[in-house]
Amino acid sequence: MALCGPVGCHWQVSVPITGDGEHAGVPTCTTSCCWQCPEGATLMAWLWWVGALGVVCLGLIFPVHLLRLSCLWHVTLPRKALQPASKAQHFCKAHAKVLRRVVLGLLVVAYLCYFIAACYLNFQRALPLVVITAVVVFFICWEVFQKHCGAKVLLLLRPVGKLLWVALLAGLIVWLVLDTGRNPEQLISLGGFCFLVLFLFACSKHHGAVSWRVVFWGLGLEFLLGLFVLRTTPGTQAFQWLGDQVQYFLGYTTAGSSFVFGNTLIEEVFAFQTLPIIVFFSCVMSILYYLGVMQWLILKISWVLQISMGTTPTETLSVAGNIFVGQTEAPLLIRPYLADMTLSEIHSVMTGGFATIAGSVMGAYISFGIDAASLIAASVMAAPCALGMAKLVYPEVEESKFKGKASIRISRGEEQNILEAASNGAANSVGLVANIAANLIGFLAVLEFINAALRWFGKMVDIEGLTFQVICSYVLMPLAFLMGADWADSPLVAELLGIKIFLNEFVAYQQLATYKKNRLMGLEEWDGSRKQWISVRRAESITTFALCGFANLSSLGITLGGLSSMVPQRKSDLAAVVLRALLTGMCVSMLNACLAGLLYVPTEVGDCAMFFSTTNFSSTSYTMYTCCKQLFASCWGSSFVLWLKECCAYYNHTSCAWTF
Repeated sequence: MALCGPVGCHWQVSVPITGDGEHAGVPTCTTSCCWQCPEGATLMAWLWWVGALGVVCLGLIFPVHLLRLSCLWHVTLPRKALQPASKAQHFCKAHAKVLRRVVLGLLVVAYLCYFIAACYLNFQRALPLVVITAVVVFFICWEVFQKHCGAKVLLLLRPVGKLLWVALLAGLIVWLVLDTGRNPEQLISLGGFCFLVLFLFACSKHHGAVSWRVVFWGLGLEFLLGLFVLRTTPGTQAFQWLGDQVQYFLGYTTAGSSFVFGNTLIEEVFAFQTLPIIVFFSCVMSILYYLGVMQWLILKISWVLQISMGTTPTETLSVAGNIFVGQTEAPLLIRPYLADMTLSEIHSVMTGGFATIAGSVMGAYISFGIDAASLIAASVMAAPCALGMAKLVYPEVEESKFKGKASIRISRGEEQNILEAASNGAANSVGLVANIAANLIGFLAVLEFINAALRWFGKMVDIEGLTFQVICSYVLMPLAFLMGADWADSPLVAELLGIKIFLNEFVAYQQLATYKKNRLMGLEEWDGSRKQWISVRRAESITTFALCGFANLSSLGITLGGLSSMVPQRKSDLAAVVLRALLTGMCVSMLNACLAGLLYVPTEVGDCAMFFSTTNFSSTSYTMYTCCKQLFASCWGSSFVLWLKECCAYYNHTSCAWTF
């Protein structure tokens, strides 16, 4: 304990605590007069600067609001009394741009002071703030560059553009050959990818009108995004970090749901555990729309797709919006233009809705235990692929009214303030939550009835255990194998595909979460003739990508109903293209799965000897299951007898029968 300043002003050194982000040796004040210490004075100086700048900003903004209010009183107040106020108001209007820049500059300086202080005190703790700031600065710099130098750079690159793409394509082919040579099973996923593209081309409405630029750019952007996410360390870490932040963010739902329902219900009942996440996410999305954040982000993504693929701004904007919102919400972004869109553009809008999932239900799937990074990557990768495949299946043969337009305007909504936006977002989610709950009750009940009927019919001809899932596992097994799933896991993957297509992806993800939980718990892989989990992590990743989309039979009515209410005069046109859009959306999700299988890198289990030396064998896990299986198959010595005995206590093997 050291004295500083007047008697009683003490500083003590904090003890480092693991995980809280504090550095050891950071002085911590114990009384309220520590501002007289040198260290405290430094920190207080930062706070004074931030506070002073805030007061200055308020001093500039508050008089302007007073001047606006004074205009409402000009009827009752004398004209002479209003002259100074009117002059000040005239001055503010004449110099509005300068004043706005001054206020903005002061706010930027205040934020820089806060940012530097946060990084100085604890950089590790301020790392998320650094990432957010870096992203915002990057986009600001990109806009400035695009505004002043974008056209010149494009003009300079035009002569070497074709050579650049040829070199890039050649390098990609060489890389694929070398990479698949090390992992030959990836060739199956590559074959499945090519098969699905050829199948969609065979289903094309106008084969001769296909714009191959759109198709190749869509597949190329999908591949580059997948390569960045799945095969590069920065991409993997970035999306894993983003997924972790989403999980932490969704955890705040507990504060509201536990207050309303109580801790017991949210821990034990599915409806109170998962569905409130949709309410919270919808509320946040509504706030972001009110602030203009979502519109800005969607426009940036739309601009990239539009410039590279050459599609019209209306269809591109809707597909980009589907990354974040659902199949009926995204078309609201382009509602004023739907009546004038071509059939090909409407088909693209529908395909984007079928090929992706909404951010609100993504939160629910993450709460099941599905990998958040894979879900986010699948939604982002699906956007360019959906646009490309939509133009492959239904090429443009009409003259679009929006061709050549740089962009279109997006409204912010009718909310008056942020509180109204939050309230509307939460209220609007009630219908979605009720719809999901009702669908789950209805679909699961119908599924159980179908299974009971199939079992009854099966018993008539001595077939035991005939169910809808079993039929799907046989019918769709070749497709699951083509996506890259191991042959032993193909029945389970095919079963989940069938549930997703004929029921919905919510039920399928719930079943996938059960399989994943069984694997992580270290249960036996087989329970009699029934496989309890997907044994290969690659197949689990493929399934996560394949299920990520609203392409199921129940979504046909949702899409038709939503779009018909916006443009009732085009109901017949919507019905004419919806089945093609559904098929295209299904194939887009499976193309994503093929790409995940092609780019997936298997991870090996760590040192089993080290694991056995440190574990207490109190419960099972996937690592324990894998290491025990390796122990059963190995030539073990007398030193491994104790480990073998512990493994035999949980798992059955022939080694256990004759050893103990």
